[in-house]
Amino acid sequence: MSRFQVRKVAVLGAGVMGAQIAAHLVNVKVPVVLFDLPAKEGPKNGIVTKAIENLKKLKPAPLGVADDAALIQAANYEENLSLLGECDLIIEAIAERMDWKLDLYKKIAPHVAKHAIVASNTSGLSITKLSEALPEAIKPRFCGIHFFNPPRYMYLVELIATPTTQPAILDQLETFVTSGLGKGVVRAKDTPNFIANRVGIAGMLATMKEVENFGLSYDVVDDLTGKKLGRASSGTFRTADVVGLDTMAHVIKTLQDNLDEKSDPFYASFGTPAVLKTLIEMGHLGQKSKAGFYKKVGRDILRFDLEAKEYVPGGQKSDAVYERMLKKPAGERLKLLRNAEGAQGRFLWAILRNSFHYAAVHLATIAETAADVDLAMRWGFGMKQGPFELWQEAGWLEVAKMIQEDIDAGKALSKAPLPKWVFEGPVAKAGGVHTPEGSFNPTTGKFQPRSQLPVYGIQYFRESLRGDGSADYKTAGKTLHEDEAIRIWTLDENREAVTGSVLIASIKSKMHAIGPGVVEGLVRAVELAEADYQGLVIWSGDEPFSVGADLQATLPAFMVAGVGAIEGAEQEMQQMMLRLRYAGVPVISAVRGMALGGGCELAVYSARRVVAMESYIGLVEVGVGLVPGAGGLTYIARRAAENMATSTGKDLLPFLTEGFTAAAMAKVGTSALESRKLGYLLDSDIIVPNKDELLYTALNEARAMYQGGWRAPHRRPFPVAGRNGLATIRAQLVNMRDGGFISAHDFHIATLIAEVVCGGDVDAGSLVTEEYLMALERKAFCSLIVHPKTQERIMGMLNTGKPVRN
Repeated sequence: MSRFQVRKVAVLGAGVMGAQIAAHLVNVKVPVVLFDLPAKEGPKNGIVTKAIENLKKLKPAPLGVADDAALIQAANYEENLSLLGECDLIIEAIAERMDWKLDLYKKIAPHVAKHAIVASNTSGLSITKLSEALPEAIKPRFCGIHFFNPPRYMYLVELIATPTTQPAILDQLETFVTSGLGKGVVRAKDTPNFIANRVGIAGMLATMKEVENFGLSYDVVDDLTGKKLGRASSGTFRTADVVGLDTMAHVIKTLQDNLDEKSDPFYASFGTPAVLKTLIEMGHLGQKSKAGFYKKVGRDILRFDLEAKEYVPGGQKSDAVYERMLKKPAGERLKLLRNAEGAQGRFLWAILRNSFHYAAVHLATIAETAADVDLAMRWGFGMKQGPFELWQEAGWLEVAKMIQEDIDAGKALSKAPLPKWVFEGPVAKAGGVHTPEGSFNPTTGKFQPRSQLPVYGIQYFRESLRGDGSADYKTAGKTLHEDEAIRIWTLDENREAVTGSVLIASIKSKMHAIGPGVVEGLVRAVELAEADYQGLVIWSGDEPFSVGADLQATLPAFMVAGVGAIEGAEQEMQQMMLRLRYAGVPVISAVRGMALGGGCELAVYSARRVVAMESYIGLVEVGVGLVPGAGGLTYIARRAAENMATSTGKDLLPFLTEGFTAAAMAKVGTSALESRKLGYLLDSDIIVPNKDELLYTALNEARAMYQGGWRAPHRRPFPVAGRNGLATIRAQLVNMRDGGFISAHDFHIATLIAEVVCGGDVDAGSLVTEEYLMALERKAFCSLIVHPKTQERIMGMLNTGKPVRN
């Protein structure tokens, strides 16, 4: 079969989900046509045009760059159905009404290309029933595709086959969604709410029921069920507010309408909670209506009181004893919670027990393997571990016995016993559902390997499951050097034929901060790469790429030796950056997550950047009262000169303004696309939709550059804006200070930034070197480090993690 190419996609339905799916397609450079009904008044595409304009206002932003909304082609069902013939993939995303969807399918069927895949983005309707309205020719190319909201940010996509869906079609779609859209795919069975919402919403309902049983407040529950429990920081009720209480009620109704006591032994706990019903009746739908379980009044967060039907002061925290319990090893943790005397501990055991119980009872009906359930809950509900992973870590049979004892004692939500496979056969023998051979499939009674589609061959360190024996990037391959700060290594021999001989440097410090050990390690990595390898890739395995200089590591030296120690450390960082830029082999920064301050400088001094779509890049030193001191300002000045050289303009200042503003205002690109617009990424840099393909792409890029005869750029002086440019920028800063837009200290910092990027007190057009500008950077940086206002900002950031404005 020839390769499935997605040259254009049609999205049917310009509602919240449809428009945002279209936006994400634009983010990953896929041409898209967005359809909706013809408007009754004005231009026929009015409904779609309005939806596209609204994308620019939504938060979190669905578009990497707001102006890219213009790339979405507007269409309507009356005039433009012929456009469907140009589309390789059609995603239907209209309202959750079976009759509406079936009518639309009949309308579009004659216009669908013979090879096109048609998929419904439903959150719970039967995919098989939807397929019945399609002609026989389209049925083999029809399936369900369930994006989670918001589609740009949520990693999970569920694919659902019908009995007539061709297996090859699902493979093609999974490949495109994984690599093209950057998502994690789970295949679900065609059951109500599929996997993540089925297990997740049942879990939220069970939690709400246990909240009533134990008499806990919403804020205490959210504190218990957030990060402390290894779940999304928003906990339970704040998550419901973010999702939308009306959306949650709709998903609950899908369960109520499509299940009963026979098909789901937990059905009795699916009643709409009284508090949810009350809030919806009051029009309090959560974050979108600015009131739900919580309401913000000024700076205060209030919580809803069902009895009083009004909002009362919130902010209560859980008892510290349970926080300590939750830090214990899994087996010990669950025993302590089960035997706890306090309501909060017993509540935690109850919701964990309920999640294990529900997942085990329903595994065979909703998913092929336990891996699908655990990955769906991690990717769709922000859990660090899926229910089976935690159960397995805590001791499979021991936890199973505790669950069954509670079921027998009538403490569980359902009397349904745990399935036999829990206690007997391969799972009991292996001590869990995940093994190096695969994850348990209850239908076959065997451990089934995860999908081996070719697209997963380029994910060298695919997201693993506890117990599956996957390679760990922290120990994989061959180590050439390792210490507390850095690991320098290559992939093992069986990768060499694919990747070539490219060295990898992985920073090990907390948040991958750049301290003296990292500086020394990166210089060593360059030397090793130049001696025996084709390139160097800086990739640390997980997020962030780097949050910049390690201030905490630098402060003791400053306290002992004064500002001289700081200047020495800054100079070493600057020299390391130049060493990367002028290395004898290409240096690639593989960026994922935050690349801030020194992390941004590390990226821009590399020969090339390979960047995950959801990366956040910027020079943020102003937030702690400093200026970029490891070459960031020098980079801004040099890039301005390079951009001017390729244009007909002779005035340097217009080319400098954007870079200066970004540094002075600590602007951060909130996507790789926006970071490119700010100048931190170049057109030659590569943006990768799927984070797990980053290392593969970076290694290939380094190898290709080397084999293509790559050489480092010449060291050459470049022109600066000089005192004339500085005077112009300073005048604008004076207006901002006098107008109250910036503080006196902000003015002082911004002036120092301007002095560096303009080259100081020199004539306009004067030629300078990178070393000259870096000396100005160090001088400005060191003058600020001793400034009381800057020290207030540094201590405030270290103590609270939040910027101090003084």
